[in-house]
Amino acid sequence: MIPARFQPVLEELAPLSARFRAAGHRLYLVGGTVRDLLADAGSHEIDFDATTDARPEQVKQLLRGWADAIWTQGERFGTIGAKKKGPHGDRTYEITTHRAEAYHEDSRKPDVEFSDQIEADLSRRDFTINAMALELTADSPTLVDPFGGAVDLLTRTLRTPLAPEISFSDDPLRMLRAARFIARLQATPVPELVAAVREMSGRLEIVSAERIRDELDKLMTLPHPSAGLWFAIETGLADQFLPELPSMRLEQDPLHRHKDVLTHTLAVMENVRPPSEQPAGHPEFDFRRTRLAALFHDVGKPRTRGYQKGKGVTFHHHDAVGARMTRKRLEALRYSNDDVQAITELVALHLRFHTYAMGWTDSAVRRYVRDAGPLLRELNVLTRCDCTTRNEKKALVLSRRMDDLEARIEDLASREELAAIRPELHGGQVMEQLGVGPGPVVGAALAFLLEIRLEEGLLGEDAIRKRLDVWWQSEHGK
Repeated sequence: MIPARFQPVLEELAPLSARFRAAGHRLYLVGGTVRDLLADAGSHEIDFDATTDARPEQVKQLLRGWADAIWTQGERFGTIGAKKKGPHGDRTYEITTHRAEAYHEDSRKPDVEFSDQIEADLSRRDFTINAMALELTADSPTLVDPFGGAVDLLTRTLRTPLAPEISFSDDPLRMLRAARFIARLQATPVPELVAAVREMSGRLEIVSAERIRDELDKLMTLPHPSAGLWFAIETGLADQFLPELPSMRLEQDPLHRHKDVLTHTLAVMENVRPPSEQPAGHPEFDFRRTRLAALFHDVGKPRTRGYQKGKGVTFHHHDAVGARMTRKRLEALRYSNDDVQAITELVALHLRFHTYAMGWTDSAVRRYVRDAGPLLRELNVLTRCDCTTRNEKKALVLSRRMDDLEARIEDLASREELAAIRPELHGGQVMEQLGVGPGPVVGAALAFLLEIRLEEGLLGEDAIRKRLDVWWQSEHGK
């Protein structure tokens, strides 16, 4: 008996199913949609992924006259894409011929062989919970579950349809995907899966950096990714794509002496909560980038053991080392330039707040805002989340300091244009005031004016022009 929650999906797919059935072909809904609907996972995005015994050319014929658009970029792998406008807007469909694929030992791309049997197709999928299909062309919708995925879903057990060595040889990225499902479903991997990852983690090297990056992003944006990261660390998988992470294990965290750096890091990352969990009216921030910044924020500590008070290593030195290491790793994972710059900046700035206890002038607040730039909200979120102490008194003190800093920023912003701090005069006004043309002297004058802006705030045009004249006379004797 198919649960009623499947009905809207079945109705939407009925016209397409009828075409395949009339042509003598079978059509199955597969993948995450079957898994999530079966688990009654609540709100989820529906992926209209299907598999069929029809060959790609036949699939194209069946889609013509029904789909609004068809694309064939994946045809060599058996996948035909389509788009159709319906009552819920534009829908994207991917229909793939049953296949049995395998990777060569030194290859990043699979060899594809088509199959007539749904069971063969499901056997090559990553985990049993994803190796279920719903036949749409039967007299009534029928669940096909040859590997016990429904039971595994109910018991939160993570297994592969075939031996894990075969599954991970087919696509080594599945080892990292296992970490994601462990975190997402709070699933327990069977011992043979864990053993296979420990034995085969090195094969991740044949997977492109871009695919690893995308899988890491999916893991990092789950509500609670820590279980997946611990799995990657304990099996040696993290050594292959994020070696800085296991290197933090058992390193003393000088600010949180009750924990090692890795435990603290994962706690900070978990503290960064998804937007759906934020209070109403909470300012927007980039959740993915902030989570990644939290993961990397203390990556420099194992390299700066003298960071402890009294050993001569400053916050700035620790942040600089961490920022360099962060940039190197993000670039290796092929993150975009924007991501690399933003996350590196957050790591470089994240300890700045800890000097606030010594008292900040308005000038220091302006510099904090100027240095954070468009990342100010993310930096403040990261700073708040960096407090993982169990000492309630200390946690309250840190929280109140951040409240005070944010209040001061808001107060200054009400009186000054803090969002984009710049000199009170622009380059054209400087040239007019000094009677000079474009050149290095204009840059020097603007730097002087910016320093006044940071130190003293807005002075007004008349006052700032007088200050510029005094500077010009002292610098050039004119």
